[in-house]
Amino acid sequence: MGTSVPRGQESKNKGPGGAEQGDRKSEVQVEGRKNLPFTDAVIHETQRLASILPIAVPHKTSQDITFQGHFIKKGTTVYPLLTSVLHDESEWERPHSFYPAHFLDKDGKFVKRDAFMPFSAGRRICLGESLARTELFIFFTSLLQHLRFTPPPGVSEDELDLTPRVGFTLSPSPHKLCAVSCM
Repeated sequence: MGTSVPRGQESKNKGPGGAEQGDRKSEVQVEGRKNLPFTDAVIHETQRLASILPIAVPHKTSQDITFQGHFIKKGTTVYPLLTSVLHDESEWERPHSFYPAHFLDKDGKFVKRDAFMPFSAGRRICLGESLARTELFIFFTSLLQHLRFTPPPGVSEDELDLTPRVGFTLSPSPHKLCAVSCM
């Protein structure tokens, strides 16, 4: 993660919906998302880079199709590999690195990307996507509003291995972190 975590923590909670008011911090509200584009970009980049489900639910082709030179007959069951899009070198400037700028324009405003599909796409998209996005924003922003996360003493950020454990899902490797109150 390098310097991205501290930068995200330093730029957190400025403006309505997650604003600091005097000595106390206000409660995070989803309406504040538009005022926290870097925080939103960090959440999206985390989901892109560390997608939990690399494969979407099975689909059946609705017509005969040729995909990357291969003929696929109508009715064939296909398993979309989401990580092929989420780590596509033609879509992402730094496909294998944590880089929140993937979701920011030159003015620092949040930008949606068509290649961002951690919840799948089309008619089989996750029904809970909207709720999940809302909950992720509130949970993540609330944590960063109240806590500062660092590696334990004697461990640098560069020593943290972000390689997921591969299985049916991609699980994060266990890490020890220090969560220090900002209050």
